[in-house]
Amino acid sequence: MPDLPEKKPYVSTHKAEEDPRNETLLYYVNGRIVPRSEAVVSIYDSGFMLGDGVWEGMRLYDGKWAFIDEHMERLFEAAKAIDMDIGMTRDQVKQAVFDTQAANDMTTDVHCRLMVTRGVKTRPFQNPRLSQQGPTVAIIMEHSKPSIPRPIRLATVPHLRGLPMTQDPKLNSHSKLNCILACIAADKAGADEALMLDIHGFVNTTNSCNFFIVKKGEVWTSTGDYCMNGITRRKVIDVCRAAGIPVHERNFSLVDTYVADEAFLTGTFGAQTPIGTIDGRQIGAGEMGPVTLRIRALYKELVARA
Repeated sequence: MPDLPEKKPYVSTHKAEEDPRNETLLYYVNGRIVPRSEAVVSIYDSGFMLGDGVWEGMRLYDGKWAFIDEHMERLFEAAKAIDMDIGMTRDQVKQAVFDTQAANDMTTDVHCRLMVTRGVKTRPFQNPRLSQQGPTVAIIMEHSKPSIPRPIRLATVPHLRGLPMTQDPKLNSHSKLNCILACIAADKAGADEALMLDIHGFVNTTNSCNFFIVKKGEVWTSTGDYCMNGITRRKVIDVCRAAGIPVHERNFSLVDTYVADEAFLTGTFGAQTPIGTIDGRQIGAGEMGPVTLRIRALYKELVARA
């Protein structure tokens, strides 16, 4: 039997330390908190069958869920956008998060994935009217401390962040195939994550995080027209403005990224993750730069105050 190819070391913006406590976690599924073996949904579920649902990722720091009200607002706006009734109030969804946290005795360095689908379908077809049993609400929580051994390597891929009339990239939906294909392309190119352009060829985002560069002390990110409306992205913009760091939401090209002094990603899991190379080109010193370090400190202060 031929030897299997050796797997490359897994490095990503979501790499976390191994934690044995994750082996005995409890999960929330439709009002019940159950062990992993019972945390299951039907193969007729709209999310499994069609990717028909929305979700949120949240972080627990020192007993507090960072910006939870803003996550609830985004979740309920997304549900309304796809004409889906969550069947719970915002306070009830928050309580489900708190109950799952308490059941697992969690205090800090925790990641939560809150998922809502249109629920179980009567037949295996697309029409939303076939989802007649009400939504499926599930919560996964893990002890999850970021452990990224080096700055992230990006590769530009042909997969674009598309137009709102196809699938609005601002929508945090379960339908992630475009981003997954982008991630595969980056992996094939020897990178950790994909840098994605918008329909005009401007730099936009990666397959899972929002993207920033630093040039001559100024922070640049995309216009936001074709990327996920990231909460961490918005907080970084806010802390920059409050601290007097020039920050711009603007169009810029790959050439601008290659000659940047620093580059970093933002997301709920990793907060601010440094980028070392883009398309094989070292960015700045190839490590987290001084402006990114300052933003990270400002962000930590903001989380502590929230």
